[in-house]
This record gives sequence, C-alpha cells and structure tokens, in this order.
Amino acid sequence: MTQTFEDRAIVVGGGPVGLITALDLVQRGVPVLVLEAETTPIQDPRGAAFHPPTLEVLERLGVLDDLMAIGLKIPLWQVRNRDGSIVAEFDLGVLKDHTAYPYRFHLGQQKVVPVLLAALAKQPMAEVRFGHRVTGFEEQADGVIVHYTDDVGAASELTGRWLIGADGARSQVRKASGIAFEGFTWPERFVVTNLADDLEKYGFAYTNYVTDPDRWAVVLRLEDEAGEPNWRVTYPTDPALSDEEVLDPASVQERLVDVISGAEKLTVRYSGICRVHQRVAAEFRRGRVMLVGDAAHINNPLGGFGLNSGVQDAANLAAKLADVWHGRSDDTVLDRYDRQRRTSNIEFVQKASIRNKKMIDERDPEVRRRSQEELGAIAGSPERALSHLLESSMINSVRAAAEIE
Repeated sequence: MTQTFEDRAIVVGGGPVGLITALDLVQRGVPVLVLEAETTPIQDPRGAAFHPPTLEVLERLGVLDDLMAIGLKIPLWQVRNRDGSIVAEFDLGVLKDHTAYPYRFHLGQQKVVPVLLAALAKQPMAEVRFGHRVTGFEEQADGVIVHYTDDVGAASELTGRWLIGADGARSQVRKASGIAFEGFTWPERFVVTNLADDLEKYGFAYTNYVTDPDRWAVVLRLEDEAGEPNWRVTYPTDPALSDEEVLDPASVQERLVDVISGAEKLTVRYSGICRVHQRVAAEFRRGRVMLVGDAAHINNPLGGFGLNSGVQDAANLAAKLADVWHGRSDDTVLDRYDRQRRTSNIEFVQKASIRNKKMIDERDPEVRRRSQEELGAIAGSPERALSHLLESSMINSVRAAAEIE
C-alpha cells in the first residue's frame, strides 16, 4: 500500500531553538508540528545571553518586544581577576553602525519559551504537542514516518514531509539518523549557581569573565520571576571530587566568596552540575532530516555562543526549507544550509569558545600577563575594540556564513 504523508514539517524539540524554527517556518507558509518529549514547557534556565544577530531574528519574528519587556539590556562586559582588578571593559555601543541592537540581552530561556509558544498559538498552521517522545523514524522518498511514545507510554506514529531535530545534545533524531557527534568532553564539570545577592556593589558589570587557572568563573546578571536580582555564577570543579562533595553547601559557598571579591556570605538559590562538551555533528542535513541547535553542536558556555548559534541555524534553515516547500528551489539548497552552519560552528563557535576558555584559565603566568595586556590594549582602542566586538558578538560569523555557497 502506498504511504501517504501529512503536508507539514515536523520539529522535534520544544526548546527555544525548536520553537523559533517552527515559528520562522510557519511565518513563511510552511505547516509545522512540534513534538516535545516533556509534558510541560521546559524550565531549564541555562541559555540566557542573546547576541545582536539573534535579536535581529527575534525582531523579524515579532516576539522581541515581548521579550525586551522582561529581560535586561547589557551594554558592557568585563574581564576581571579574582582580586577584583579589571583587565578590560568593552562597550558594545561601538556596534551601533552595524546593528540596531548594540548590546547583549539577558533572559533565561525558561522565560523565552512561553513567549514563543504564545506566538505559535496564533498561527493556524502550527501545532505543538507535549508528551510526545520520539523514538525513531523511517525516511521514504516523499516523507518521514516518525515513531513516538505518548505521556502514558503508548507507541504510535505520524508523518510529515521533513524532519528537523532540535532535541538537544542527546538528540534521538541525530542518533536515529546515524550521524556522528564528533568532538570531546572537558574533564572538569561546571557548577551553575543562581544568587539573590546584588553583585553590583562588589564592582561587577552585568557580564563578567573572572580569570584564574583553577578558579575562573563567569558572572552574569539575570532576574527572577519578580524582577529581583538572580545572578548566575558558573565555575569549574576538581575532577577528583564527587558530585556530592562539589555541591556541598559549604563548598559552594567557599567557591563563590572566592570569586566574588569582598563578599563574606552569599545567598544561593540554586546550584547544579553540568558536563561540558565541544562536539559538532558530522552532517547537519541527511536526506529529509536536518539538525539545529544542540542536536547539531554543543560547546562550553564561555562567550554565550551555543543558544545564539542554534537560533542562527533555525533562521538559516527556515528560509531555505521554505524555498524548497514553495518550489522556489530544489532540495540541494539544504546542502548549503549544512555547509554554511556547520562551517560557521567549526570555524567560529568551537574555536572561539575554546579560545575563551584558554584565555580565562591560562596557567602560564607570563602568557597570562601578555594576554591580559593585549586585551586591555584592544579595549582601549576604539578601532580594535570594534573589530573584537564584531567577532565576539557573532556579527562577523553570521556575515561569513552567508557568503558560503
């Protein structure tokens, strides 16, 4: 019997990247079904920093104003030492001639998801189903058959023309496709904490990279649901210690007051451990299957490139898949998606995030001294600061990817 396929693209994963992919597609006239394994919207707050090219995508999709109302504009970022001395301070205002958004924007992704879901709910050609855990798929000439279990464990299947894996680092879509996830895992785990204290009184900007060979940290200002300070401090752990030892409240407190120079005791709302990887899928497109976001690439958080790169995947893919859907291009344009976004991730995201980690945890005192002097000189020169910020804000990487044929 001939298989019939529903005329829709299926997006697996209801996080920010999956929902942005769906919203971009449906606004371009492509019917979309989103399948999310969890029964409720994600509450994971890890992705929180948005760069200018990402804000441009969100503005085009019509959701930026709602997000701006609940997030923070961050015009300055610092590189600091543990003793509180400032290595360099960068003002993103120098980007004003290159973007309408010359700042970073901080908002936990758990607050982004409801805004995206509300936007999708207004689209007649969009559907989001929670409690649908994809277990595999079959690809045929005209479409894909997706296998899933529902929230009570019953197995079933549905169909679509195209399948997009936005289902995270452990992507079932990627695994079922047989696409390798190439790279490595850092030996140290990272601890992520949220603090209720006001760290501005200790001299911190709203984005800070604290350098040290063993006790470096990233310090970001976020807000809780009531708009109160909810600072995020991320730091590395000793690989020899157990998770229980690392998360012992006394140990967490000791590490935090070591990072926050001048503090004696801090109010910890949350602490958790994550393993950090540098990996890129061997292919971002195979047949009728495409990968976006963490399903396609993961990296350490130093620079805030992961979520932003995923949003840029989504925007790039949506434009090309819509052209295929409406007959303006044949499906070879999707191979260009693979070339553009995979190259961008390898040549920029992976290298830049590894370079940032090297900068922040350099062990050789002389190398660290020279590196810090150079960074201070860059920050002190308007021309060099502009060049540096075009790179670190991902504006250059988006431009370079667009030039790849």
